[in-house]
Formats: sequence, C-alpha cells, structure tokens
Amino acid sequence: MKMLNKPAFMKLNIDWNADPNVPSPDVIPDSSSIRLRFYLNPWIHVARRDQKGTVTFANCSRWRLGPTNDEGWYRGQCRYSGVAPGGGEFYELTGDDDHRDDPPDWVCSNAPSLGQRHFLFYFRDETFECFSADWHYQADQA
Repeated sequence: MKMLNKPAFMKLNIDWNADPNVPSPDVIPDSSSIRLRFYLNPWIHVARRDQKGTVTFANCSRWRLGPTNDEGWYRGQCRYSGVAPGGGEFYELTGDDDHRDDPPDWVCSNAPSLGQRHFLFYFRDETFECFSADWHYQADQA
C-alpha cells in the first residue's frame, strides 16, 4: 500500500501511555464530544496498576475503533505502517493524506466543521481514530 501524499505525525503522549498489554480502550460518546478511556502503562510512566486515563475529544465529527492490532502494524497491514514513527502511541496527523477516508467503519457523531484535526491512537489490539476540534488528557484519580 503506497501513499502518494504522506501525513506528518506529531506524538502527543509524552509522559503517559496506554497499558501495552491490555489497554481495553472504551469509546464513550457524550453529546458533541467523545471520551476514550483505557488502562494506563504503570511500568514506564507515573500511574498506578489498574489506573485508567481518559482522552476527551471536543466537537468530534467522526471516530472509529478499528481492527488493526500490533501484529498488523508490524506486518505492514496498517495504512500507516512504514509511515508513522511507531505503533503504540497517540498522534496528531497533519498534512496531505490520500488514505484518511479509507476505513469503512467510521462512526459519524456530528457534522464536520472547520478546524477539525485528525488524531490516531495505536493500541495493542485495535486502533482508535477521530476528527475533532481539540483533545484533553486526564488520568483518573484514586
């Protein structure tokens, strides 16, 4: 799968990340926002075992939790394999992207608006993507 135009990937999760083994991501629609909850990685970041984090995407127009897992990533079965810096991370994609609309499983939640940004989070067993105006991360409290 060769891309004519390649997006740029900016890593957003600098001092936090999802559990690399069983992140168990859950998408929670909430009016015009989408909340993505998952278990945090307690081995390389400050997090308790079984602690969850939430990324909230404001003014989300569409999202998907797709089937590409880490094996698919390393076998080149993901449309961004070989283009993205690495799997298991949270990115914002910018620039041209010939394949951004390829997945057939988008869930439309609101009408698209100007200023929508493309976000991508690679988990072990699936991939989350969305188009939204902004994002915010918060670790759950005790």
